[in-house]
Amino acid sequence: MDRYIFQNRQAEIEIQVIRSARKSMALEVKQEGRVVVRVPRHLPDLEIAAFIEKHRNWLLKKLALLESKPFYHIPPAKDLTREESARMQHLFSSKVEYYAAAMGVTYGRITIRDQKTRWGSCSSKGNLNFNYRLAYLPEELLDYVVVHELAHRIYMDHSERFWQKVAQYFPDYKNCRKRLKEIPI
Repeated sequence: MDRYIFQNRQAEIEIQVIRSARKSMALEVKQEGRVVVRVPRHLPDLEIAAFIEKHRNWLLKKLALLESKPFYHIPPAKDLTREESARMQHLFSSKVEYYAAAMGVTYGRITIRDQKTRWGSCSSKGNLNFNYRLAYLPEELLDYVVVHELAHRIYMDHSERFWQKVAQYFPDYKNCRKRLKEIPI
């Protein structure tokens, strides 16, 4: 079996079965809604079906939660065109320039990267790195990350003073921070 059809009241859900040299089973719901079950190579189909059915409630909760969250189409970094990269560089540069002037801080180089674990970072030399994915999210999330990183030009920590500085220039930072945590990088 390379797929399993999960019967739900509203619809049928196709679950991709991936067999490998693993010893345990794992059920996963991808961000785009695709469902995958990873199983040991020689596990009988009946055991796979029983495992999926045993986790029916978990699976339905995960799918419902996914439907309630916004989905952002973010192309892989390798698929970006020169024009898109140039547009991003202009977007990030103009945001940094605007907020740096408002906050009265300086900065070094601006780099846009395919970061796997961070939305942004600021080095001790003032160089700013941003995750390219921010360009595909709502503008207020990009603005929050820019303000956050520029606040590190004043406080290189996450102290109470740091968060006060962020709030001074971006009062809705808590909401944006929460939203970013819900978006897988």
